[in-house]
Amino acid sequence: MCLFIHEGRVLVSNGRTIRGKGVDSPIVPGGFYRVLGGSMNFNETSEQGVRREIMEELKSEINNLKFLEVVENLFIYGGEKCHEIVFLFAGELTKKDLYKQEVIHIIDNDYAFNAVWISLDDIFNGKTPLYPSTDYKSIFTKLEVI
Repeated sequence: MCLFIHEGRVLVSNGRTIRGKGVDSPIVPGGFYRVLGGSMNFNETSEQGVRREIMEELKSEINNLKFLEVVENLFIYGGEKCHEIVFLFAGELTKKDLYKQEVIHIIDNDYAFNAVWISLDDIFNGKTPLYPSTDYKSIFTKLEVI
């Protein structure tokens, strides 16, 4: 997964907008926000995986990719218990027009969703929970964006 930060905001997927093929209602009622990225393929490094996922989702390459940390995430999704190990990166989008778009509609294989820019302040004050859960304030401080 990769954090893209611009002017005090971070680009994330809006879980409230996720739709499966042929599904009109949200997959997860109530919604959530999640860092962009996805699963690694077999025989793929975490760096290769995040670059491929962002290319698939945003049609953009990543400049200045920086590994941040590993986050272990236990959660319930669609009523099922899930467990993931997230390799969290930060980077810059090569497709600069994405920084100007408030909403980016993404179609990725079996589902579609919107990516949106949310305020870092809203994440820090708990107004906008961001998943996977980790200490984002510490991360953004290290990245010198706050």
